[in-house]
Amino acid sequence: MGFPETFKALSDPVRREILAMLKKGRLSAGDIASHFDMTGATVSYHLKQLKNADLIYETKEKNFIYYSLNTSVFEEIMLWLSQFTGDKTEKEVQENEKSENE
Repeated sequence: MGFPETFKALSDPVRREILAMLKKGRLSAGDIASHFDMTGATVSYHLKQLKNADLIYETKEKNFIYYSLNTSVFEEIMLWLSQFTGDKTEKEVQENEKSENE
């Protein structure tokens, strides 16, 4: 998936909360649903959106489905975002060097 799907999935506060929960480790769909006051179908919808954006992946074990973070997507986002902070830092270094030479 590309950035549009990723950022669309991240735009929802419920999905961001699910991701924060998964930061501590994998959880079953039931564990995730127990943290929210919404139907199981709604939680499943949010999990599907996160899965479609490759932000999470699922593992089936016996009668349970466990969800985990896909950290490689977050690394890719961070790398992409760093180009903006990196440019700013580089510009600041150049401005500081210029001030020191004056």
